[in-house]
Amino acid sequence: MNKAKHKGILLVISGFSGAGKGTLVKKLISEYDNYALSISMTTRNPRVGEEHGREYFFATKEEFEHKITEDGFIEHACYCGNYYGTPKDYVESMLAAGKDVILEIEIQGAMKVKEQYPQALLLFVVPPSAEELKRRLIGRGTETEEVIDARLKRAYEESQGIEQYDYLVINDDLDRCVNELHNIVLSEHNRPDRNEAFIEKIREELKSFSFEK
Repeated sequence: MNKAKHKGILLVISGFSGAGKGTLVKKLISEYDNYALSISMTTRNPRVGEEHGREYFFATKEEFEHKITEDGFIEHACYCGNYYGTPKDYVESMLAAGKDVILEIEIQGAMKVKEQYPQALLLFVVPPSAEELKRRLIGRGTETEEVIDARLKRAYEESQGIEQYDYLVINDDLDRCVNELHNIVLSEHNRPDRNEAFIEKIREELKSFSFEK
């Protein structure tokens, strides 16, 4: 008898600016169909080319604040006068459908998610070295030396929280890294604490065999 369909795993992916986590997530989603990227809700106006339900769920301030009162967000914050948040209903519907849902957020948000979802899988993406991180930041060609220095300082501060994550993902080669991350998720699906219903089912089947004679 085939094993029952897995409920999805909530994946929280964090990492230094310049570590390549955004590129990693895009490639993971493009190569495997079992992942879904969480869509945030925001009160800011849509930019040209953005669509409701694709880049963001766009809402009024009143709608967003009403959802806060209903405990409708996994985490939320206000930046530059606009709200941003991760809707619970969207994430939980995707998990129930068997999708592994990805939240790409920073450390503080990751810890809030872990409080609400103890089985969430936390992954921290790093480059192979600090020198490589600096090289990637410079290679963007979009930031001043002062901004790069600030990002490196922030990376040092974030490095103090890496031990709170379940896995460290070293992004030295993109294809290898995507494959490694996917294999981590596959292994997690086979943990006994994620398969309690299946274990109980097979236990009962075995019990029936043992009492046949």
